[in-house]
Amino acid sequence: MAFTKITAELLAAITDIVGADAVLTGKEAVSEYSHDETEDLVYYPEVVAKPKDTAEIAALMKFCNDKLIPVTPRGAGTGLAGGALAINGGLMISMERFNQILDIDEQNLQATVEPGVITEMFMDAVAEKGLLYPVDPASKGSCFIGGNVANCSGGPRVVKYGTIREYVLNMEAVLPNGEIIWTGANTLKYASGYNLTQLLIGSEGTLAIVTKIVVKLIPKPTQDALMLASFNSNEDACAAVSAIFRAGVVPSALEFMERKGIEWVIEHDGLTFDLQDGAEAFLLIECDGTNQDVIFADCEKINEVLEAHNCRDVLFADSSAQKEEIWRIRRTMAVSVKSNSVYKEEDTVVPRAALPKLINGIKEIGGRYGFASVCYGHAGDGNLHVNIIKAGMSDEDWNNKLKDGITEIFELTVSLGGTISGEHGIGVVQRDFMPLKYTDIHFALWKGIKAVFDPNGILNPGKIF
Repeated sequence: MAFTKITAELLAAITDIVGADAVLTGKEAVSEYSHDETEDLVYYPEVVAKPKDTAEIAALMKFCNDKLIPVTPRGAGTGLAGGALAINGGLMISMERFNQILDIDEQNLQATVEPGVITEMFMDAVAEKGLLYPVDPASKGSCFIGGNVANCSGGPRVVKYGTIREYVLNMEAVLPNGEIIWTGANTLKYASGYNLTQLLIGSEGTLAIVTKIVVKLIPKPTQDALMLASFNSNEDACAAVSAIFRAGVVPSALEFMERKGIEWVIEHDGLTFDLQDGAEAFLLIECDGTNQDVIFADCEKINEVLEAHNCRDVLFADSSAQKEEIWRIRRTMAVSVKSNSVYKEEDTVVPRAALPKLINGIKEIGGRYGFASVCYGHAGDGNLHVNIIKAGMSDEDWNNKLKDGITEIFELTVSLGGTISGEHGIGVVQRDFMPLKYTDIHFALWKGIKAVFDPNGILNPGKIF
């Protein structure tokens, strides 16, 4: 596709739509929008526009579609796959002004929210009313809920409460030609034609720009308990994960962490934490509900499973402060790993019983290629984040051989029944690995869907495939 560069005349038309104070041009002015949290990727948009309402986005999309200007939708820039980078230049539409919680419907346990609302702010707002929105990515304090929808983002509590797909009921969206639609209905059941709501979730801004989101809420649990279990080996810790569910318990969170990751958190954040000698792997396990007796009974069952899988020790958090300290270790791990070394993070997911084979295979592959790894993630979902550390690799091997090692990791993941992204999305970083899992038929179907929504291919081009 031959896209149109934005000339002074085209820029003037864009400025007329959103106003001069909502337009950025020039490399310095748009530099904040040239990257996300993906390693080493920088692409500058030609122009950044900050529309204030759906009508302005519709006008921008109609104009760009007519002129064949590529458009990249942008949330908070916390993505890890390059999905919101303007790899073809053109116009970037920032959703930062769409930052209002429009309605919290306590009668129907629903809320309507704009996509530029920070996820944690929304969670806190509904919690004040005794309600829970349980989709809580590690970046919840900075990411936008619209970006979570675009990437089908997850988080620790997905294991009990389900993914974002279970909570989005309906969306207002602007199509590439500027038309505005609602994708479904504000109902808990939907069996009326193809489900466009579900199609847009995880589409990474390639099919439409979401401008309003209607989500389901649930009553907020009033009690919780938190355990931190230590093991001598990654394999023992990972084997315990599936066994906990087979014992009849569904925790509200079940997170895996390697020792090295915790060491780097302690170093980076200055935490005071007793990291036992010999403990190589940890499971953070949370149970919640409304009845403390039921929660304690579940914890007892979990403890029996842990003992049967060679658990060294179990720490029961005895205060809110200790719970917060333990959760802080997990939530800051990505930042701490990034601060310590040249790295690349991959997002693997397998059936949870396959976790021991996955992590053992990752270590074996790293040993052959010369890279180290720090693994952690949402073990209860089988979702393991693999931070590949340069360690002793030469610059030449890092630049030329690393992709082969990553390919082997994904080949292993697929062979275990998994796939190449659990919650980070595909964007530009993972698209070359898609054929490891998907066939020509899949690509033909995806490209056919893309062509129906976006026949000119202007919306977030070059992403996913």
